[in-house]
Amino acid sequence: MKLATQNQSFFPENIMEKFTYIKSLGFEAFEIDGKLLIDRKDEVKRAIEETGLPVNAACGGYDGWIGDFSEEKRKNGLKEIEGILHALQEIDGEGIIVPAAWGMFTYRLPPMESPRSQEGDWEAVSDSLRYLDNIAKKTNTTIFLEPLNRYQDHMINTVAEARKYIEDNNLTHTKIIGDFYHMNIEEDNLVQSLHDNRDLIKHIHLADNHRYQPGSGSIDFKTCFSQLGNDGYDGYMTIECRVRGDEPKQAYQRSVDYLATLLQR
Repeated sequence: MKLATQNQSFFPENIMEKFTYIKSLGFEAFEIDGKLLIDRKDEVKRAIEETGLPVNAACGGYDGWIGDFSEEKRKNGLKEIEGILHALQEIDGEGIIVPAAWGMFTYRLPPMESPRSQEGDWEAVSDSLRYLDNIAKKTNTTIFLEPLNRYQDHMINTVAEARKYIEDNNLTHTKIIGDFYHMNIEEDNLVQSLHDNRDLIKHIHLADNHRYQPGSGSIDFKTCFSQLGNDGYDGYMTIECRVRGDEPKQAYQRSVDYLATLLQR
């Protein structure tokens, strides 16, 4: 298992400096914003070559969800994700993280009545995934389908729900990303879910129960990592969190050191 990180506000803005800094923190890869990759691809390529720090995946950076209520926005998002997949192919990136949607609708807050039926949700997301799965096959990349918690999305909340989309649509280049923060809210047993879906979980996002840096909350990372190790998981563990503390750089470094210690056991 290898540690990676998304961007943080205190990371340098300059691409080369950013990659150098991330490597100095002890990370083994950078999970990049898709738009940043597209807009500054040549700089990213040079930074990868000079620092030896790979970009393992992309997250975000497109406008339009794969389950968007707007067909225009959904199709626009698919085209932009397609472009990101081609860019990832050029730098040997593994794939892109894709939720059904984020912040578009939730049954947990008013109006509590979706403008589209559940059957319509299924058809829209399935159509998007079949399209992207084909692009991922052509580019030798992967779509990492991400379940989000019930307050941020109404379509795919659990790993089992993500699994159903993959199996029922016969997707071959779509896998599941297990996000500890979302799983801690939605899964009956986080560790058991990791084990039960070990064949499809091929990417991990790390944050503690309150969305802040790992090690500052109540999630049992030691047991989770142990289960992943026993199941032969050898992919990336990417920190995706807010940082709490008066000195965010130091707080983040402590979290990295904490995770690295667990991974060495």
